[in-house]
Amino acid sequence: MELTTDTKPEIKKQSDSLLADYDLLSYFFFYPEDNSYNEKIKSIYNHLAAVIPESAEVMKPYIEYLSNSTLQEVQELFLRSFDVQAITTLDIGFILFGEDYKRGQLLVHLNREHREAGNICYTELSDHLPNVMRLLSKMKNEELRNEIALRLVMPAIDKMIGEFDNKKIEKKDEIYKKNLKTIIDFSSNYRTIFQTLLQSALIALQKDFGYEYTASQFEDAADILKSGNNVSGACQTPHSESGDFSKNIETEMNIEKY
Repeated sequence: MELTTDTKPEIKKQSDSLLADYDLLSYFFFYPEDNSYNEKIKSIYNHLAAVIPESAEVMKPYIEYLSNSTLQEVQELFLRSFDVQAITTLDIGFILFGEDYKRGQLLVHLNREHREAGNICYTELSDHLPNVMRLLSKMKNEELRNEIALRLVMPAIDKMIGEFDNKKIEKKDEIYKKNLKTIIDFSSNYRTIFQTLLQSALIALQKDFGYEYTASQFEDAADILKSGNNVSGACQTPHSESGDFSKNIETEMNIEKY
């Protein structure tokens, strides 16, 4: 896949528009259904190269991976990364809160925001990362959009990236081997390649919204989706034990045994 960098357009201030097209970037995290997927990823690269070059730079290893892989290989690795015996989940509420009641509240409030913005979630839940990224591109309430990006989306992506740490992957593999009869094979060469897309998305979000990983920011997350401007009670302290993905999947598997 040939990489090209288009001439940079005139960059507007955030008050006028966002630099990145999050409706387009959401395709990072849609299942690669057919051969048009490669062209979609190429279009995302070209878009980011024009408006946020550092975000495009981070995804270059993924472009290389696509050029060396079949569609079936990409599909299998996508599932192994985000779905079946996964490294992480793309569900923001689950990565932050697990099955805690706070996730249920978040889903209710996000359902409302999707409905008001006319954003269709298809077969996934309202907190699924690509659905929320598409929501950011459609929201008219700039203050609420910024709150969702800063206190939900970016902290969640931060944690998703963290799940690609080798020690955490080994821990999850142990859980899968302990609880499942069949373990899916994976390519050791590219096993963590999807983290580059998460990193690329995070850099774009940082550029548009600004973000630093701080405990106080997480602790303030309880106030995001209050009726009108923020989300009341939907989110609290994503640093809690309920947001430990390895513990959450082990708990789920133990429940399924009974």
